[in-house]
Amino acid sequence: MTSSFTRRSLLSLVGVAGVGLAVAACSRDGGDAESSDGPSGAASTAPGSGRARATASGVQPAQVPLAGGVRVTVAGTGLAAVRGVTVGGVPARDVEATATKVTFTAPHQAMYTAGAAPVALFTEAIAPVPSANRMSDGNGSAANDGQSGSVQGGASATPTPTAAAVPDASAAVATSSLTYAALTAVDRQLEYAMAHWEDYNLAEYGTMNPIGGDCANFVSQTLIARGWKQRSDWYNRAGGAQHSATWTYCPAMDPWLTANAATFGLTRRSLDERSKVKVGDIVFYDWNANRSPDHVTIVSEVFTEPDGTVRIKSASHNQDGPYRDLDEMITVQHPGGTAWFHTFDA
Repeated sequence: MTSSFTRRSLLSLVGVAGVGLAVAACSRDGGDAESSDGPSGAASTAPGSGRARATASGVQPAQVPLAGGVRVTVAGTGLAAVRGVTVGGVPARDVEATATKVTFTAPHQAMYTAGAAPVALFTEAIAPVPSANRMSDGNGSAANDGQSGSVQGGASATPTPTAAAVPDASAAVATSSLTYAALTAVDRQLEYAMAHWEDYNLAEYGTMNPIGGDCANFVSQTLIARGWKQRSDWYNRAGGAQHSATWTYCPAMDPWLTANAATFGLTRRSLDERSKVKVGDIVFYDWNANRSPDHVTIVSEVFTEPDGTVRIKSASHNQDGPYRDLDEMITVQHPGGTAWFHTFDA
């Protein structure tokens, strides 16, 4: 288990102003004007452009999981030139467009929080980037991460945002909106993790920092939010006054998960199998290569770099953070460290 942690504030992504329906002229030149396939009057021709204005008349599904990953269709007219989409300011992947519809894969909500999110359509492609940030969440120092005897608190770290590449809403050719909701077990797990990575749920589970670190306690809490039930061999009662080692202690939790893998639908995977890791999976870390875990986190984001590298971010206590980078943790913060996973089969 780890120890001290650094509290930090996470800058909001560049927002996309305005929720609802808006229109703007397509900037693409050419004489192959698009006609409206929608209701009469749904599209009009921009003066002097020879091209119909883009309109968005509806989004399906109107409600998507917090974790994203579902295909979304925006219906409308004049949409053939659309090349990029953002949802709540986060670039969507796999954008495809025709004159009457745009489809894309919804990104996860930036902080796994339910609510309305603006959808903005652009004529320029937008490179998929991590939804929150690429920064380390304070991982640049080895101080107190994986050591014992920590207490809650510490200096705040202000991350450097990397959302500057996301265009402003004023450049959108059309906008609409959808709603994020906690629809799945993973949604509920990450919703809890983002609500409590810094604001500890002390009343219900207490903190294990005075006895060595709260990372396993935090991960166990997120599993309860996912739908797991406390058992005689895995529990935290009376606000943390009574707890099992399998709930609060990394070296006990890791083999317990392996022994109960069939019950929980888990598969233990090596660091080389990171391509099979998903949001909500569990990561154990060994800082000193002694085959005993020193830290545990919950995966909060998985994405692939342009060079094919699979990047994994995770939420944790000790250090407290919502999007901590796995590779930085085992190279910069703890050189020579390693990690492995317990992934959910479904």
